[in-house]
Amino acid sequence: MIVLGIETSCDETAAAVVDDGRHVLADVVLSQLDEHRPYGGIVPEIAARSHLEHLDQVIAEAMRRARVDFPDLAAVAATGGPGLIGGVMVGVTTAKAIAAVHGKPFVAVNHLEGHALTARLTDGLDFPYLLLLVSGGHCQLLVVEGVGRYRRLGTTIDDAAGEAFDKVAKMLDLDYPGGPAVQRAAEAGNAARFALPRPMKGRRDCDFSFSGLKTAVRMAIEGLGRAPTTEEVADLAASFQEAVADAVADRCARALDTFRAEFPHGAALVVAGGVAANRRLRERLTALAASQGVRLVAPPLALCTDNGAMIAWAGLERFRLGHSDPLDFAPRPRWPLDPAARKARGAGVKA
Repeated sequence: MIVLGIETSCDETAAAVVDDGRHVLADVVLSQLDEHRPYGGIVPEIAARSHLEHLDQVIAEAMRRARVDFPDLAAVAATGGPGLIGGVMVGVTTAKAIAAVHGKPFVAVNHLEGHALTARLTDGLDFPYLLLLVSGGHCQLLVVEGVGRYRRLGTTIDDAAGEAFDKVAKMLDLDYPGGPAVQRAAEAGNAARFALPRPMKGRRDCDFSFSGLKTAVRMAIEGLGRAPTTEEVADLAASFQEAVADAVADRCARALDTFRAEFPHGAALVVAGGVAANRRLRERLTALAASQGVRLVAPPLALCTDNGAMIAWAGLERFRLGHSDPLDFAPRPRWPLDPAARKARGAGVKA
């Protein structure tokens, strides 16, 4: 069973071909970083136009590398949401066209489910497991019980972690995107120099908050009374990164307590999403998992950020359970993995 996956939810135009033997036959990602860098962030209209301009070529390249043709496909999958709606529409429309022309089933994939199931593609992980989904737009802890079966334990009550990295990078006059830039600066920094808060640490729930931490960085910069030196930028970056890792590890420890009380034999903590590429966060989660006697599963860096392979795999998982979608499927700017979860409200919340 071979599935083509298309991802256009944000600023990567991606297509991949995956089979049910967990082989990634091709994975092509075209980044739009250079197009958005002058603006210090993603411009939705520029992103949508770039997807429209490049998607056909990206799909053709993925099919060429995989050495397959459209008749070889079992299904065509595309991110149906959540995401920037213009980009999602481009991917969904293209996937529908391919499915209609070649008589193939169309599968609409929740972008977050793509991240959630990546560990099954890379590591063959069994259900259930605890998932930390941490990216530019999302920060959640979920129990993954099966395909399409997700229970949210916690979410951000304001900004997502990746968004906080981007905004702190901008305050420190670092490059875009902010996550890698902060990590690079932090390598030369002293993480103990600036006393920054650990939002939500010690609370009984599993929610996150990063808005106050971001404000604390701004106040530390203002407290200098001048532009920070190169050394101070490094120290601020290291202090901020350490605070994020500390807070996230604390929230994961709380979630692991809840998860293992219900699933005593649940043996894995999975981290996915763009911020999962952060080395310091991985170190803290590795230590946490070891102390709790569970396995930490973190996908390869290329599969942490948005990619077509995770969409192809999630589409394959859904399709082999008998799920497909009609060609009148409507793209969704918001699509929670756990629709029954309490509503999260606050600046930056994308549920």
